[in-house]
Amino acid sequence: MTFESNTPRPFTRSTDNKMFAGVCGGIAEYFDVDVNLVRVLAVIAAVCTGGTAALVYLAAWMLMPLG
Repeated sequence: MTFESNTPRPFTRSTDNKMFAGVCGGIAEYFDVDVNLVRVLAVIAAVCTGGTAALVYLAAWMLMPLG
């Protein structure tokens, strides 16, 4: 008999896929996607939102613990 754990995975910054602060790497690890895709989407979002996405990135950098 196996029981699956319903505990949520931690949402942390990456220590391995770290280019600037590890936020994009942590998001990529959490959703199990390529880190380069997340980085490109973050840059596109920053350009399209006039820098608002960059402020969200900075907030995530301060709020997400280092994993």
